[in-house]
Amino acid sequence: MKYPAFLRLSPLFRENLNVSLTAVKTNKLRSVLTILMIAVGIMSLVGILTAIDAIRGSVTDSFNRMGASTITIRSKSLRGQSAEVRRRIRNQSLITYQQAMAFVEEYPVPSRIAVSAPARSMLEVSYGSEKTNPDISVVGVNPDYFPVNALELYSGRFFSNYEMTSSGFVTVIGDGLLSLFGDINPIGEFINVDGRRYQVIGVLRSKGSTFGGGADKQIFVPLANARSVYGGDDMNFQIKIQPKEGQNTRNAYEEAEIHFRTVRRLAPTDQTDFQIDRSEDMLERSMETMRIVTIVAFIIGFITLLGAAVGLMNIMLVSVNERTREIGTRKAMGATSRIIKQQFLIEAIVIGQLGGAGGIVLGFIAGNLTSLGMKTPFVVPWLWMLLGVAICFVVSILSGYIPAVRASRLDPIEALRYE
Repeated sequence: MKYPAFLRLSPLFRENLNVSLTAVKTNKLRSVLTILMIAVGIMSLVGILTAIDAIRGSVTDSFNRMGASTITIRSKSLRGQSAEVRRRIRNQSLITYQQAMAFVEEYPVPSRIAVSAPARSMLEVSYGSEKTNPDISVVGVNPDYFPVNALELYSGRFFSNYEMTSSGFVTVIGDGLLSLFGDINPIGEFINVDGRRYQVIGVLRSKGSTFGGGADKQIFVPLANARSVYGGDDMNFQIKIQPKEGQNTRNAYEEAEIHFRTVRRLAPTDQTDFQIDRSEDMLERSMETMRIVTIVAFIIGFITLLGAAVGLMNIMLVSVNERTREIGTRKAMGATSRIIKQQFLIEAIVIGQLGGAGGIVLGFIAGNLTSLGMKTPFVVPWLWMLLGVAICFVVSILSGYIPAVRASRLDPIEALRYE
């Protein structure tokens, strides 16, 4: 058997490695169980952290695909507020069409402003005899909605000005509805939406949303059409602002809050009755949550590894007791206490690294299967894999040190007499 150059320079190390591998092969069942214990610990650590990395990457990618920094104004839920607080709030919770349009006209910072409102959800859409699952949403939008949300066309076109103002029964559909049409080009075809016929004029590129389908499972109609068909002034509108290049986002945020308070006719002493967020703030909150989850996952994995370390130490102590005569024979033949200690440390390291390698592979597969199930990007967690190797090495040293010291201190005469 050929060894790397650095191993060929140390005959004693090579001999101890051979003895350790022989011991592992001789006690196959015990070695396999010990390796499995360590593998499970590493798998839980690497698997959870891999899945978290995949989710973190998906969240970051989702924010990046939203385009430049955005500011979102939406209604604030009054659920859980006391009667006194509700009495002091001037407006109803929802944002009306008139308020949204007034804000668009008066906002002073050069920006694209998207106005949208959910019209219906959990709908079944049909084309001929084909039907979707009842998980499609209808959203009313203005022209700026698509660029602000970084939605791109796969084919067709967006709404014309005439279609936006005339309540036209036209729609831009998400990629998830293409299954309705098979090999037919959907542009110009009519789909049945909640008992009404809409002509498809555009299809969006897939966004690959992680949860709920996102834009892929949505149908977009002109805002005027959504108002006339699905609820008029009872609809709750959302405003998303994308300041143009060169604009200060903090200043844009402050101006948005001031002007929407004016639109809502709030006095300086009135409580803000809407929610306003910057995309950077939302991303930072998401990342902070992910950091906390990562720390918790690491602690859980570490506790599992601690149990594996105790198991490995116990196995090594049993191994020392079982191989007392072997230790006595080697000492009688000239092996020093240092060599005996090294032998058992190497054996512990071999078992630990075998378990670590298996755990890293299993954790990598488990983590990415989780991310695949959640439709998040595939991740190769090099950092966590290297950390797993390092942790296994440390665990092996700590677990094997006490048994190795005990083995090295055995009296060769007493060891040879041991039965």
